[in-house]
Amino acid sequence: MYHRIVCLTEEPTEILYRLGEDARIVGISGFTVRPARARREKPKVSAFTSAKIDRILELKPDLALGFSDIQAGIAAELIRRGVEVHIFNHRSVAGILRTVKAVAALAGRAGRGERLAAELEAGLDRVRERAAALPRRPRIYFEEWYDPLISGIRWVSELVELAGGDDCFPEHRGASLAKDRIIPDPAEVVRRAPDVIIGSWCGRKFRPERVAAREGWSEIPAVAGGHVHEVKSALILQPGPAALTDGVEALQRIILDWADASAR
Repeated sequence: MYHRIVCLTEEPTEILYRLGEDARIVGISGFTVRPARARREKPKVSAFTSAKIDRILELKPDLALGFSDIQAGIAAELIRRGVEVHIFNHRSVAGILRTVKAVAALAGRAGRGERLAAELEAGLDRVRERAAALPRRPRIYFEEWYDPLISGIRWVSELVELAGGDDCFPEHRGASLAKDRIIPDPAEVVRRAPDVIIGSWCGRKFRPERVAAREGWSEIPAVAGGHVHEVKSALILQPGPAALTDGVEALQRIILDWADASAR
């Protein structure tokens, strides 16, 4: 069991707080927003691609938790300095649920992790049931970035479909890196004619008016019908519990609003 944990990204912080094991956390990512009180209670020791290694060592952690190959450099330096490190590299809804259980197990709370994962799965089942009642599934273009255009990562694409939509670019979702999800020709979005456009610009405020002003995009059904929306990146672009709760609920509200408008 680990007692002094540094969380290099937000997801393990959120999981440990939800498990009631926040006392184990001695340092967090500066990008952490969930839960809000973590920013007040815990020292910030890392960004996503960099970390205050000496500050982390001062906290005497017995474990550091992070996410993705992008943090490999941080992980390697901490390992060289004698810190145990676990880097998760999941990109799917199933991977998020596995990570919940794994973090709980590392904290010596495997049973609580199983219960939290079951609670999250039950919430997804309710979302899935509501989606099944839709008379038609909208085509959805999810935009993670605007210059260049980048479509949604796998867990986002899966949640779009679970919430009742069809991802316009499902062939991109298997790519773990953003550079491999670039849409080189913006006209391809026009050709795929999404009914709904959802933007989540990775920490930037989404600007629907900028989307509508793109050349040729006024003819897209989503733009013509006023179905261009934002889901805050803190809700959907972190592969943790928030995406499976507030994130997918936000996606489904947009889809249900579209369905109501289409029925009039």
